[in-house]
Amino acid sequence: MSNQTYHEILERIFTAYPMYHKVGSAAYKEGLENIEALLEIIGNPQRKLRCVHVAGTNGKGSVSSFLSSYFQELGYKTGLFTSPHLVDFRERIRINGEMITEEKVLEFFDKYQEKFQHLEPSFFEITTALAFHYFAEQKVDFAVIEVGLGGRLDSTNVITPLLSVITNISLEHTQLLGNTIAKIAFEKAGIIKNKVPVVIGEYHPESFPVFEDVALKHDAPLFPANVNYEYSNHEGRLDIYDKETHEKVYSLYTPFRAHYQDKNILTFFQAAKVLEFVLNIQEDKIGQAVENMQVNTGLTGRWQVLSENPRILCDVGHNYACLQNSMTNIYEERPSADSKIHVVFGMVNDKDIDHILPLLRKEFTYYVCRAHIERAMDQEKLAAKMRKQGLSCETYPSVKEAIEAAKAAAKEEDVVFITGSCFVVGEALSLFNGYGL
Repeated sequence: MSNQTYHEILERIFTAYPMYHKVGSAAYKEGLENIEALLEIIGNPQRKLRCVHVAGTNGKGSVSSFLSSYFQELGYKTGLFTSPHLVDFRERIRINGEMITEEKVLEFFDKYQEKFQHLEPSFFEITTALAFHYFAEQKVDFAVIEVGLGGRLDSTNVITPLLSVITNISLEHTQLLGNTIAKIAFEKAGIIKNKVPVVIGEYHPESFPVFEDVALKHDAPLFPANVNYEYSNHEGRLDIYDKETHEKVYSLYTPFRAHYQDKNILTFFQAAKVLEFVLNIQEDKIGQAVENMQVNTGLTGRWQVLSENPRILCDVGHNYACLQNSMTNIYEERPSADSKIHVVFGMVNDKDIDHILPLLRKEFTYYVCRAHIERAMDQEKLAAKMRKQGLSCETYPSVKEAIEAAKAAAKEEDVVFITGSCFVVGEALSLFNGYGL
């Protein structure tokens, strides 16, 4: 063991390895040769794992967490690999909800860092290798693996899973994945493997034929969740119906405030039904998995209430489809019709901002800020674009100052909503977890 501390190692890997989370497309490495070479050095731990692989534009982190919770409720030791992290790097790698220890991160880099140097790996490749190594070392029963970006050429796409899941498709990362729904669907469909069943969360007329074609070529059974099922939510009771017969097939309690989780639960429900068949699971733990998901997995940043009077909540939704939902859902958080909504808002500079800004409601007040990363968009530049849309906004050089201004302006019956970027939400969570707000 070297004399390096965990924090020194963390600083070194953040600096040394290109990190998409921080700098964008400059950190993206296309192809699987590098990750395959990394994994060869550490003994190909991914071959020892029984996995579920989850891709998609939105909801893949939540669906991955529901699946992890499901395996945990069944009594299995379960690894969960997700990205990005919001506050702590170790959020990415968990077993039964517990983050990887600092000691295990340090041990891995002490042992392998020099052996990796000639490959010049990306941050995500290194992190993927660490996750597979840790899960294999700890002998997990199952591992739920979330795709980082795309699917076909993503570093996680070296596994042959028990089940593949693709939540949905919308335009994202067009400079890397393609500028049409069909092109992006082809990249996501790259996780489909020979004879491995695949669940598709949401039907889209441009993406579904792509999935059908790829699944047919791989002889992979295809299960489209919202073609097979429909749902209704009444005061937290989610009823799921067979879409053909309209008969109720399942009912569960959902503790989630945001309606978008209903779609994610439906995707998870279809995935769980397939797993019941593939693994011959006799116990029904679907309802418990949903109800206990946050406790089981530690998922944060999804329509999360941070404080009351005024109500302050955050959500990591940062693309067109997410913000479209947010701008509707946020009205339901108002205690009264007179409550005003204050939005702490920041974005990264590689998003299609001109496409997204028309979604923002003119009746809200915006506190525009810049997260503390290279990739964040300058608050003055963003505010100028927002004002052209007729939005009322003031600018702040930091997330902290924007939140403080929104809190000061809000009355007890108002709502403060923090969104627009994972980084803005991550900084907000840090601030509310004991650092002065």
